[in-house]
Amino acid sequence: MSGTEDPSDDLSVTSPKQWATGVPAVTHALEYSLEQTSVRRTALTLLNINQAKGFDCPGCAWPEPAPGKRHLNEYCENGAKHVADEATSRRVTADFFRQYSVAELDTKSDYWLNQQGRLTEPMVKRPGAEHYEPIGWDEALDLLAGELRALASPDEALFYTSGRLNNEAAFLLQLFARAYGTNNLPDCSNMCHESSGFALNETLGIGKGSVSLDDIHHADLIFVVGQNPGTNHPRMLSALEEAKRNGGRVVAVNPLPEAGLIRFKHPQKARGVVGRGTRIADEFLQIRPGGDLALFQALNRLLLEAEDAAPGTVLDHAFIDASTTGFDEFARLARKTDWDDVLEATGLGREQIERVHGMVLESKSVIVCWAMGLTQHKHGVPTIREIVDFLLLRGNIGRPGAGVCPVRGHSNVQGDRTMGVWEQMPQSFLDALGREFGFTAPTRHGLDSVDAIRAMRDGTAKVFVGVAGNFVRATPDSAVTEEAMRRCRLTAHISTKLNRSHTVCGDTALILPTLGRSDRDVQATGLQFYTVEDSMSEVHGSRGKLPPASPHLLSEVAIIGRLARRTLGRTPDIPWEEFEADYGAIRDRISRVVPGFEDFNERVARPGGFRLPNPVNEGVFRTPSGKAVFTCNEFTAPHVPEGHLLLQTLRSHDQWNTVPYAMNDRYRGIHNARRVVLVSPEDLVALGLADRDRVDLVTVWHDGIERRAEDFRVVAYPTTPGSAASYYPETNVLVPLDSVADISNTPTSKGVLVRLEPTGSAA
Repeated sequence: MSGTEDPSDDLSVTSPKQWATGVPAVTHALEYSLEQTSVRRTALTLLNINQAKGFDCPGCAWPEPAPGKRHLNEYCENGAKHVADEATSRRVTADFFRQYSVAELDTKSDYWLNQQGRLTEPMVKRPGAEHYEPIGWDEALDLLAGELRALASPDEALFYTSGRLNNEAAFLLQLFARAYGTNNLPDCSNMCHESSGFALNETLGIGKGSVSLDDIHHADLIFVVGQNPGTNHPRMLSALEEAKRNGGRVVAVNPLPEAGLIRFKHPQKARGVVGRGTRIADEFLQIRPGGDLALFQALNRLLLEAEDAAPGTVLDHAFIDASTTGFDEFARLARKTDWDDVLEATGLGREQIERVHGMVLESKSVIVCWAMGLTQHKHGVPTIREIVDFLLLRGNIGRPGAGVCPVRGHSNVQGDRTMGVWEQMPQSFLDALGREFGFTAPTRHGLDSVDAIRAMRDGTAKVFVGVAGNFVRATPDSAVTEEAMRRCRLTAHISTKLNRSHTVCGDTALILPTLGRSDRDVQATGLQFYTVEDSMSEVHGSRGKLPPASPHLLSEVAIIGRLARRTLGRTPDIPWEEFEADYGAIRDRISRVVPGFEDFNERVARPGGFRLPNPVNEGVFRTPSGKAVFTCNEFTAPHVPEGHLLLQTLRSHDQWNTVPYAMNDRYRGIHNARRVVLVSPEDLVALGLADRDRVDLVTVWHDGIERRAEDFRVVAYPTTPGSAASYYPETNVLVPLDSVADISNTPTSKGVLVRLEPTGSAA
């Protein structure tokens, strides 16, 4: 399939794979790389991904081993594809935009838009125009700055970013927004791990995970809950394999059987090439979507009962007494957990839950890893709080081989938040920022991603600035989001490649092309590097190796700094020119504002960088009580009315976030199609449907509005009865804007009630 063609829909289905990676992963990665660019550029990128003197893979946030322990090919199939996608030799020029109107581009698929190649020069769509046209950098930034200065309030502007942004640019973005006068800093975390942040801050005093890669390697028992490492962060499988070889065990908890959690064939080891590989999951709990809270409530009840039966042998009373609060209230509620409720919510047998409980009792150190399968439910925050309860009971917090591990899916999403890209940064951060730069930062909480859409819809936000990412396709309720974006006076996107957010635009729209992660970044003081933070709080440098895709590209640091200078003038007096010329000057300022970054330039220059301190691992809990908090979480689970299914959205294997690289999901056996819905054979019989039937997916929210994703084909698949699965962003249209997780405001993309309506049967 060439990049100049929209993909055809020619569904074929094979049996789901029973193992992941191996030689086919290497083959597919190389095939995709060589489709995009030359052998030389492919070799230059692949030999530098995730190396101490190379560049950080943008594909996910899984950490690298320490320098000296890294493989020459320290990347996965999807990371190689993502870097090849960025290193492509294809280019989008002014001639392209003369050929295609905005309306024509809006009819193209996400795949097609991405395959056109790298953006090469700034473009503008003026009011009433049908096409983008070239614009110089000075004019483009003057235009955007003029719109920002003309707003009645800074809170009418939105500054969005995804986790592709580096630390230095993220720090400047939030500095600019706050010096401008707003905390409107929505980010991709709002749509993924926000539930984790709220739950962990409340219970442990810090919204990050507590474990290291070494902890994973040496844990006795690892829960992998609501995530698919084989597709979303494949290098995690190498860590799980090492844990297994060290005697650890793994419990997989997921509605779908995922190949990577069944068996892993390490492509860089002989056993992964000619052998059977390594069995990963010792126990697979095929849970109903949204049943995870009930599962951990059952495990907590079992632990309390085991302690009753053998006092002093199960719970870590010394830790509970000295380092926690709220145990008695928690225990009273946990003992009331009803087994009938648990079995109904989880779809599991009691004997399987008790078998996993036995594994817990046999384990001195336990880690729980999780991702979107937990966070994107209405009760996502209580579920994660219950997991913390589970770990606190046996002291599995803050010691080697144990702890919490929210697995981030985007390269620097955690770093962006550390740098201050959050609409609710604590006052201590705002005070430090103001002291360093001589201004008073606004204290009113800003808008997150969901509230930003509401504000654009309602006309109270009028300018949208997106730095990296694809906001239109990453967000819920597609029709509402698109209409909201089109109501803006101006939308501006700082991007490397074309995406849907460029076709769904405001009255005036700007495309501001930027350097990619793999591009060399040369400024006035010479070659620059920037930094990222992975899922385990390791901060390290990233140094691009390729010539930029166009001489007209600016770095994100340069774009943000030049925009800030035009918008703010010299009040406050921030040295934007110095920051653009020397990224080390930015790091010097970060070291004085952000805790844990003292001597930033010196420490990050060491091979592999450094790990940020985590107070939890020092026995310090920055909660109001100064202790870890047991919480009481009332039982809840999704209710699925007769004739409906609970839909979870997910990624295909050949996909990175909102961008499909191909029409295949080979581990699940889906080929040449994306508009498919996976349904259990049992549910197909109950619904009177057959494999390959064409259906519309329909959901109705409290607002009475019918949301419909049209013309999907049913595929019989071993998912849990009562549930279904389908790919996003195609199904984002079904997620109502107001269907969000309690407390975190995260869209409930893993828990959408739908009915399957045969195509053509709608009234």
